[in-house]
Order: sequence, then C-alpha cells, then structure tokens
Amino acid sequence: MSDLKAVHFGAGNIGRGFVGLILHKAGYEVVFADVNGELIDALASTPSYVVTEVGAGGTEWTVDNYRALNSSTHESDVIAEIATADIVTTAVGPNILRFVAPLIAAAISQRSADRAPLTVMACENAINATDLLKAEIVKALPDAAEANGAVFANTAVDRIVPGQDPDAGLNVTVEAFFEWAIESGPFDGAVPAIGDAHFVADLAPYIERKLFTVNTGHATAAYHGFAAGVSSMAEAFSTPAIADEVRAVLAETKELLVAKHGFDPEVQQSYIDTNMVRFANPQLSDTVDRVGRQPLRKLGRNERFVGPAAELAERGLSSEALVRTMGVALEFDVPEDPQSVELRLLLSGSSAEEFVSQVMGLEETHPLFAAVVEVVRPHAA
Repeated sequence: MSDLKAVHFGAGNIGRGFVGLILHKAGYEVVFADVNGELIDALASTPSYVVTEVGAGGTEWTVDNYRALNSSTHESDVIAEIATADIVTTAVGPNILRFVAPLIAAAISQRSADRAPLTVMACENAINATDLLKAEIVKALPDAAEANGAVFANTAVDRIVPGQDPDAGLNVTVEAFFEWAIESGPFDGAVPAIGDAHFVADLAPYIERKLFTVNTGHATAAYHGFAAGVSSMAEAFSTPAIADEVRAVLAETKELLVAKHGFDPEVQQSYIDTNMVRFANPQLSDTVDRVGRQPLRKLGRNERFVGPAAELAERGLSSEALVRTMGVALEFDVPEDPQSVELRLLLSGSSAEEFVSQVMGLEETHPLFAAVVEVVRPHAA
C-alpha cells in the first residue's frame, strides 16, 4: 500500500484514463470521488481496470490500488480522505468546480497542522481553472487564512479521450500522446512527485497553446462537421473542406500565439501538424455531437473562439476563420445537449447585439464586436 494518496474528483473517462492513470503510475493510491452512483459502485467492486493507448508508442496499463466514493451520498467520507491526502485533483468540468469546492474547504479546515500542505489542482479545459476552484474554496472556508493550508497550482492538460464503447465497462481507450504541465511557482521548489507531469515557471503559454490549438481545432471540426451533416470526427477531418477550415482557424491562433508568447513559428506549425494527425486518428474517432456539446460555454468570452479572436482584433490581425466558425457553431442543434437547447432559446429571444454582448461577452466598443454581430444576425431574433 502506497504512503502517497490522491483524491480525484471525476471518475469518468478522463479521470480514469488520464489523471488517475498518471497518479497511479506515480505511486499514489487514488481515491475516485463522483456523484455517479452506478460508476462509483462499479469502481468500488472492481480491483482494476485497463487503459489502452492507441497511436505511436501506445501501450496498455492496468490500474489498481484505488478506491471509490460517492461524493453526493458520502460527503463526510470524501472530506476525511482529502484531509489525509497529499493531492486533490479534478476533472469534472469548469462549471462543476463550485460544487466540489465546499468538500475541499471542509477537508482543509479539518487537516492536521503537522501535515504538509494539500496540493490542489484543477485539470480542466479552461484557463487557470485552479484559480476558479481556489476562489470557491476560499468562499467556503470559515476563515480565508485557512487556505494557507493548501498549495494551489494551475495546470494545462492535453489528451484525447474519445467516447467509449458502451461495452467497455471501466476500461478506457485513449491516445498515446499526452501532456500535463503544472506551474512550479506555488511549490517554492518542492514540487510533488508526478513523473509524467512537467513543471514550468510560466504556465500561460502552455495553457493557451493547448486551448487555442487542440480545443479550438477540435471544436472547429465538430461544428463545421455538424453543419455539413457529418456524424463522426474522423469523417470530418477526412473531408477536405472541413480540414481546410480547421487549418484556417489554427493559422489565426498560431499568429496570436507567436505574437503574444514568442513561440517559434515553425515550432507552432509543427504542433499544429502533429495535432491534425492526432485528430484524424480513426482509432480515436468520436462524434461531432459529443465534441460540440456545451456550445454556450465554448462561445464564452475567454474560451476557444472568442478569446483568441478578440486578442487578434485588438492587435489589428485577422480572425475571419474564427468568426466564421462562431457563426457555424450557432447551427449546432442537438436536443440531448441542454446547452444546445438553451442556445436555440437564447437566439430566438435575443437580437444579435444582445447575444454577442450577453453570451459572448463582447462590448459594443470592442473591435471584434461588429464582425461577430454580422455572423450572429442570421440566427438571432
């Protein structure tokens, strides 16, 4: 039994196939916490599961030495586990962080003063997600000073984990490529032992490179694919017109990343080319419906389309392909996705100007505002 323990919120495919696997490989006993009772019961009754990596250099891993707790029905048990853990991580989605924060706050309050500070890291597809989690934890603490009992570090995570075969059970198929970058500054030289992660002094370039290349490119293909009547991501990337749209979008985000963070243009182009190969891997095929879900979040001010397009416009640079994709994203209509349903309602009840201001967070005085209004107008009331 390992002396190291990590509590991970989110026992879904990413939790099991990425964060949980890396923590397991680093020697941690992993305690999965999730509100999905069926999933937690399956984990609790199974001694191991298999993660299969596909692509160049892929292998197969057996994950064991874990436990599982229902964070809805066994809150006190989850709190007790965090209070004696070394690390707590999340892969629940940025909008769910506020719900797990009170449990982490309660555990920090209960934590013995002679224990090392708890490492808290949100592993989400969002910029500085740990900062969001910390703010919610501080709000839930009786005394904000208690937050000194934890180290909060932002991370950038990257691994394609597609929708899984319904018969796979707990086993997960993932791509062989992955990256987990963690900011080193908060640890004051004493970083946690996670061999497959790498610690960097400045995380912002890694976060934005990943978000504005991987997430922007993936979502671009999903929305253009949906509009073209394509069902699978593999088919989307094998459709020349859609692949051209993705490359046009990534050429724009490349220009921003080079201008803002000083990336070497050839290095960034190589990163784009690598990701186009990753996206097109038929063994990782996903559906455009799943990748495109939560369109309202993905059209947010600091997200994968509006975020880079706004910064390009502020620099006087072109964002035509990004803006064009924003308009295409408004066609996403999947009744099974609550945000897709909400998107339709908002469009039917808002003017283009209101939608761009309220949903996409752009002010009328912003240099991008007028261009985005024009692509929204055909879809709005």
